[in-house]
Amino acid sequence: MLLSHRKLIVAAFTDALQNSLGHRPEQLVLLERPKQASHGDVACNAAMQFAKPAKRNPRELAQELVTFLQSRPELSGLVEKIDIAGPGFINLTLSAAARQAVAAAVLAEGERFGRSDTHANETVLLEFVSANPTGPLHVGHGRQGALGDCLANLMETQGWQVHREFYYNDAGVQIQTLAISVQARCAGEAPGSAGWPENAYNGDYIADIARDFLAGATVQAADVEPVTASGDASDFESIRRFAVAYLRREQDLDLKSFGVRFDQYYLESSLYTDGKVEDAVNRMVASGNTYEFEGALWLKTTDFGDDKDRVMRKSEGGYTYFVPDVAYHVTKWQRGYQKVVNIQGSDHHGTIARVRAGLQTVGLGIAKGYPDYVLHKMVTVMRNGEEVKISKRAGSYVTLRDLICWSGNVAEQQAWDTQEADTEFVFDVDLALSQSDENPVYYVQYAHARICSILNNWGGDATQLSKVNLSALVAPKELALMNRMAAYQEALSQASEEMAPHQIAFYLRDLAADFHGFYNAERVLVDDETLKMARLALLQATRQVLRNGFSVLGVSAPERM
Repeated sequence: MLLSHRKLIVAAFTDALQNSLGHRPEQLVLLERPKQASHGDVACNAAMQFAKPAKRNPRELAQELVTFLQSRPELSGLVEKIDIAGPGFINLTLSAAARQAVAAAVLAEGERFGRSDTHANETVLLEFVSANPTGPLHVGHGRQGALGDCLANLMETQGWQVHREFYYNDAGVQIQTLAISVQARCAGEAPGSAGWPENAYNGDYIADIARDFLAGATVQAADVEPVTASGDASDFESIRRFAVAYLRREQDLDLKSFGVRFDQYYLESSLYTDGKVEDAVNRMVASGNTYEFEGALWLKTTDFGDDKDRVMRKSEGGYTYFVPDVAYHVTKWQRGYQKVVNIQGSDHHGTIARVRAGLQTVGLGIAKGYPDYVLHKMVTVMRNGEEVKISKRAGSYVTLRDLICWSGNVAEQQAWDTQEADTEFVFDVDLALSQSDENPVYYVQYAHARICSILNNWGGDATQLSKVNLSALVAPKELALMNRMAAYQEALSQASEEMAPHQIAFYLRDLAADFHGFYNAERVLVDDETLKMARLALLQATRQVLRNGFSVLGVSAPERM
């Protein structure tokens, strides 16, 4: 139902409870959607919720509430029937006019339908992908990119001002290993040769970097100055800077082809050069939550819920990897982001407690649960009925570029991941290419294309459909379709609060199913002009909700398929 209808019903229940109990309820009245359509459109357990503290019989209280609700004039055109079920559930069935009002609202609001100002003027920073610039992006980065981009779009529908950020770990041991690997390639070594360094990166991309370095090439990645190779294989620092810039550019190209954008790229190296790491360490030491043991500096993370204390500075020198993470999140707080969401692989689970513990000790009043995390599991790629595990280019994993090459519309397929983030996602290349109902993207996009075809066959001005009288829409499949459209606002709100964009994929699949059910049951271009125009308006409204949902998921809305 429309949010405006929901507010009316909640207000009426609140008044009914006050009438029966003699006081306004302290708790909010909750409305739910019945699990079975035959039970109506709205269910409320208020009678059972408030009967026990009032020492009342739930069924008797429910009957009083129903009698009161039936007397309310504001509900007369909204609610068609009110029933009591079981121990005291109150089920409401909405009128046809209430459902028709949904289609009218969609046509009137267009792209704004479903959006809310609940979080207007609030800011949130979403950090996602954040791949080390040591190799090509893999398919897990693709899932993370789709998840982060969809979540950003989703939160924007609720009024959030969203900042998308990519954190480059361009410092540390892995970057040294990258430079050593490229230098070995520059010297003519190859994986398996006597001179090949232990633990070096073996992918073909290392040879590509070495070739361009020796040629004196220039590369430029996002938000940084161009880097020109010296061409001198003995110049380790030049190799390091060139290799990092090269892979950053490669990742930028992949993300661009994937359709994911960022507002800022933040470099880990800048945390050291700007003194942010040292400042964070000094703050943690000053808090009294650190201690020296066996030459190492430790943080008392067990005081903040961790299973054991963690080393901050190793005995041989150098900080462990969670320390710059703490410093990085301090900058997020200092930049004014009190709401921060990190989207990372599930292998980062162990860092959550220690990062949050560190942030509690820096003396800035950072909230205890800061930041929020959305952890996702990796992606299994299937092709020709078999799991694909290795890419020649990367040497050890399937790259995002491979997937884009194989399936073309990988961004749309990844965005249509209908699994929760913490469950494994199987990407079937053959399914992604199939034009069948088994392909969830094709199934929903086909609903949109079919609507476009019908409207094109009609040949009229679709912009005028918002003026059509919808009272003829009373058939069961028409009412079901409008009922589904009404749920879009609530779906957006719930998915945003739960940081679960996959719920929108589920919703759109259900909306497409309701449309296909209507299409198979009813003709649109009938001789009855009033009914024809009403059904065309219904299709226009359905198309609009599909498009609105597609924009959240970053999915195209084809007019022909």
